[in-house]
Amino acid sequence: MDSSRQVPALVNSSSELAPVGYGAGGGGGGVAMAQEYVHPGPSLAQIMAIASAYWRHTAVIAGLVLLAAAVVSMLMPKTYKATTTLMVNYESNDPLAGKEFEIGMLGPYMSTQIELMESSEVLGPVIDRLKLTENADFASGHQGSAETLRDWIETLLRKDLEIEVGKGGSQLIYVTASMSSAGAASNLANAVADVYLEQEYQRTNSPAGERAKRYTEELEDLKRKVTIAQEAVTKFRQRTGSVDAVDKGDVDMDNLRLLENRLIDKQNALREAEAHATAEQSASSQVQNSDLVRGLRAQSDTLAAQMATLRETLGPNHPKMLELQSQINATRHALDAAVGQARSSSAADLSIARNEVAQLERDVASQRAKVLVSRQVRDEGAKYELELQSAQSVYKRALDGYDQIMFASTGHHTNVNLVSRAKPPVQAAKPKPIINLLIGAVLGLGLGIVGPFAYELTHRRVRCRDDVERDLGMPVLTEFHAITPTPNAA
Repeated sequence: MDSSRQVPALVNSSSELAPVGYGAGGGGGGVAMAQEYVHPGPSLAQIMAIASAYWRHTAVIAGLVLLAAAVVSMLMPKTYKATTTLMVNYESNDPLAGKEFEIGMLGPYMSTQIELMESSEVLGPVIDRLKLTENADFASGHQGSAETLRDWIETLLRKDLEIEVGKGGSQLIYVTASMSSAGAASNLANAVADVYLEQEYQRTNSPAGERAKRYTEELEDLKRKVTIAQEAVTKFRQRTGSVDAVDKGDVDMDNLRLLENRLIDKQNALREAEAHATAEQSASSQVQNSDLVRGLRAQSDTLAAQMATLRETLGPNHPKMLELQSQINATRHALDAAVGQARSSSAADLSIARNEVAQLERDVASQRAKVLVSRQVRDEGAKYELELQSAQSVYKRALDGYDQIMFASTGHHTNVNLVSRAKPPVQAAKPKPIINLLIGAVLGLGLGIVGPFAYELTHRRVRCRDDVERDLGMPVLTEFHAITPTPNAA
């Protein structure tokens, strides 16, 4: 018989998988599988046969894993979560600078606030407020000294706190605390939020309060300076007896200008008088050209002509000659008297002019000294007035801004507001029995299926016709179930 010839097999589904074939001359030369029966991997019938054979094992494994999950869920410590919600209002204004919060800086600002809430600046006061150093749940695992206990508790709090920002650029901050009891979880979340809000309020409003305090002190100092300047002006007016030093100085200056103008006029008149006195020739001609002198001179000439006429006929001792001579002498004496009177009048005018110039010079010097004194008084008064006006101006500007500073200091400005406080949760967040049981069921079912399949791959049995045809390459004529032997058959 040819060695390549295949012999059909009768398959019992409970038998071990073993090759059956015939070699040449009845010898065993191995089994040659036909290519049409060779298929990689198990078929659906093989998988179903294996699952049907090991279903009890699968159920036991899944039940044990599910029971273990239930026991673990019951033994796991309960963890409660409580959440406090905060909202960052970036549209709030700074009470001092009045600047609006930039929207583009919201992301870094939120990250900074989260780091701040997780820092020792916030967690330290939380530990003191909740007295966590006296709490056995926090102090039980600490192995160091008492000085490091606070650092230990802070580390635990950072692990128990979950602070996150809302999704999609939200302005909300969620502070979630995980603790072994519902009340402790809500107290921790609320304490962190309260301490953070208090510190945020102090950071925002304390500078405004300090500025208002300093502003009030500076305002009192400015008021004191105004009072001192006003008292200085009052004392100056009482000492000098002047109401308005500026107007008085202007009147004195006008008087000085008037006296100087009069002095200039008198000095010009004096120069003219001196010029007339020094020019005698000009002065004599002026005197001789006067009406009185010309009349006396004409009269004297007439008498001299009569004297010359009478001399021709009369002797010098003639009564007419004597009378005429007497008239001539009287006329000449009157002429000399008129000329002398004119000259003495010019000298008197020169003396009067000199006296007037000297008196005006003394008056001008006196008035100038008076002006200098009044100017000094006016400058001193102007200094006091300027100091008073400056102090009043500064005080008025400060007083105008006082209301705004006080309003900013008394207002409640903050960029963070409390939306909702944490409440003690009714149910524990961990463990979650239903989820744990579902996970146990899936894991148990998976182990219950994978385990028997892995065992079957190492301990192969013939369970269906595909085991013979696909694995041994022999065609199956018929398939029957396991035959139970009977006593009669035996």
